[in-house]
Amino acid sequence: MAYSSGLLKDRVTILNRKKAVSGKYGLDSAGVEWEETGTVWANVEWTRGKQAMNVGAIDVYGVIMVRIRWTTIVNERSHIKHDGKEYAILGDTFHADRQGNTIQFHAQAFVQEK
Repeated sequence: MAYSSGLLKDRVTILNRKKAVSGKYGLDSAGVEWEETGTVWANVEWTRGKQAMNVGAIDVYGVIMVRIRWTTIVNERSHIKHDGKEYAILGDTFHADRQGNTIQFHAQAFVQEK
């Protein structure tokens, strides 16, 4: 069963990897570039307590749980932007149900060094 409109109150931007580029030392040796591929309505919650321990979160406040309607633009290797921060999807928590029209996953905040 799809998520109701009232539940999806946050906006998240989906980022996917650009095509791998060959650098001096092989593919992606010059760094990985990400591009925005879309923005979707979502439900974003901070994981706490047992949920955070189950995903192996070192910093409980750096892990969020995201629910969105099913779409092809997001996968377990995508990143998301929410509230000014960038998060990497924790692949083993990614669950997509096309028939149910739902995707749910945990994502962990990270700091990019320029």
